[in-house]
Formats: sequence, C-alpha cells, structure tokens
Amino acid sequence: MANQNTITVSGLNKTYKSGFVALKNINLEIRQGEIFALLGPNGAGKTTLINAICGIVQPSSGTITANGFDILKQYRQARALIGLVPQELTNDMFEKVISTVELSRGLFGKAPNPALLEKILQSLSLWDKRNNRIRTLSGGMKRRVMIAKALSHEPQILFLDEPTAGVDVALRRDMWDLVRGLRKQGVTVILTTHYIEEAQEMADRVGVIQKGEIILVEDKNTLIRKLGKRQLTLSLTARVSALPQGLAQQGLEIAEDGMQLIYTFDAKSEHNGIADLLKKVNENGIEFKDLNTKESSLEDIFVNLVGAQS
Repeated sequence: MANQNTITVSGLNKTYKSGFVALKNINLEIRQGEIFALLGPNGAGKTTLINAICGIVQPSSGTITANGFDILKQYRQARALIGLVPQELTNDMFEKVISTVELSRGLFGKAPNPALLEKILQSLSLWDKRNNRIRTLSGGMKRRVMIAKALSHEPQILFLDEPTAGVDVALRRDMWDLVRGLRKQGVTVILTTHYIEEAQEMADRVGVIQKGEIILVEDKNTLIRKLGKRQLTLSLTARVSALPQGLAQQGLEIAEDGMQLIYTFDAKSEHNGIADLLKKVNENGIEFKDLNTKESSLEDIFVNLVGAQS
C-alpha cells in the first residue's frame, strides 16, 4: 500500500453563525489506498468534517487538499477525485436507476461508459432493477443506488457517511465486500459509522472525533493491542462479599452479584500472573466452577475513550 497522503487536513475550524463550534483545529492525513473509519457519537462532527472535505461546507479557517488540489481554490479538480455517499437519501425518486447513474457520471464531464455502469450496478445487485423507478425500491436498494451514483465517475477517494444505517445484515456484508474490492483497485475509502463492528471488520486505521476534535488516530490493530485489555472471569461456587486478606493485593474485583471474581490483565504481557493468581485463590479457600477470558473489542475501547473525554 502506498503511503503518500491522498487527503490532508490542516488547522481546520468550523464555527456556524449561531456560534456553534462544529470543528476545532482538525489535523488529519489519510493515506492513499486505505480504509479509514471515522468514529464518534452523534453530533461529534463526523458529517461536518466529511462535508468540509467534499467542499459542501465552507470552513471558517484551515486548508484541505485532495491529491494535492486545494478543495477551495481548485474545487473542480479536487471534487472530480471524490465520490460521496451522504447519510440522507437524496435520490430523484421518479427517475429510473440507470438514468440517475448515467446523469451522475455526466455531471462530472465523463463520457458515457455503459460497460462500466453495468459493472457497478452488477456489483451492487442493482442490474436487474436498472429500469425500475427509484421510488419503488426498498430503503437498502435506494442506498445502493446512491453508492452507484458516487462510483459512476470513477473517483479515487470515496466517502461513505453511515453507509449501512438502516440496512439489513446481509446487505451490510455485501457492502463490506464491495468496499474491499474498491480498495484492491486503489480507491481510498473513508467511512463514518455507528457500527463499531464495521470499523473493526473493515478499517486499516481509525480516527475518533468527539465534540469537534480528533482525539485519536491510530492503526486499528495497534489500537486494540495498546488499549485492549483481557479479563479473566472466575465463576464461583459460593457468593463472596469481601476478598480474603491473602487476595487483597491481587487486583481482583468482585462482580455485583458476588458470584464472580474478575481479573484484568495486559493482553501483551507474557507474565500475566494468572497461574500465581489461581494458586492464591485456591490457598484462600475460594472455589470456582468455571473460568473464561475475554479480550476487549474496538467497541470497548471506543466507549472508554469517549467516556473519558466527556
């Protein structure tokens, strides 16, 4: 994967006339050919940031470039590189699927290419619906039409703003496959999502935005390794209300119901102390009937990060 940056955001701020500060000093570099997931709670600034990069929202200050073209000063060149699938469904409901996709390609000054459009519609399972009017399609199919429109001019950078909101699980998996296929062709994909499993499944890197500020950008696997924890849970044969003196220094927590002991340890460490802990639990007369370990997911990390910032 090439490591040159395809999107560079420097010192980006957006304050609305009402005084609401939507984005605060955003600095972000997105690499060519990666899938970048932008995570954040509702109202964190995800859509505003995407709209600023796509030239839809005028920044208060700062610069944005796409493949070296300034989004404001070289709008046409920059925008031609970008495909955007917005969160809201904005299709022309009375148009046929094929017509709206052809029109979208034409708006970017691209010559007709029926073979390419057929390939895009086939990949989105829309080819057999090409002559249907958009208003007759299901919500999931309408979203696919928006993706087809965004891909029609062969963008090098694709923004997907909550692409699978309100979409069934099967369609979500189809979209994931489509996005992976685009990345193989060298397209850079930036997605915002509420589904953290989507980011965990798809992304190469993750950015977390909270109250208009980027609080973290990290390689996904590094993030899980650095901030991830493992928990060992011992299910007890009898309820305990307090730890015996001999276990007080072991970093154990008692679950609310008193029927479990929970030990949190560093997933990376070779010396996690579990063998020693189990020996001490035994020596202190606590019997357990089962034990299991759980590793934190991206969701656990996200919840902790956002909780710590709020």
